[in-house]
Amino acid sequence: MKKKVLIINGPNLNLLGIREPSIYGGESFEDFIANLEVQFPEIELSYYQSNHEGALIDKIHEVGFGYDGIVLNAGGYTHTSVALADAIKAISTPVVEVHISNTFARETFRHQSYLSPVVKGVVVGFGLKSYELALQSFL
Repeated sequence: MKKKVLIINGPNLNLLGIREPSIYGGESFEDFIANLEVQFPEIELSYYQSNHEGALIDKIHEVGFGYDGIVLNAGGYTHTSVALADAIKAISTPVVEVHISNTFARETFRHQSYLSPVVKGVVVGFGLKSYELALQSFL
């Protein structure tokens, strides 16, 4: 039976492929996820992106008791959202926090994550490969 995993991307990640390619690369997430589906046939992948904190929380609540895993790149909300951390604490589905860039090599405010203490694990700084590493943790 396939494992059900949802990838959630937060604010500004809808611009992957065109936004700051020196940091985030030149591939769109839509193209990347098509490759993930081929690479991980044993996982039923779903994808959700929103620029709105409440929508991200609603999606975490929606799948947080029925999926086998959530891969979450909360973008800037990583460093500001106690509410996202509380949503993760409230569910039973394990969450892996991912970041495309090495947040510790960037601005100081990006060194703090409100999510890291409440997730299964964190993958930072491996580009889009960060998502692959997170998915492997559910196998």
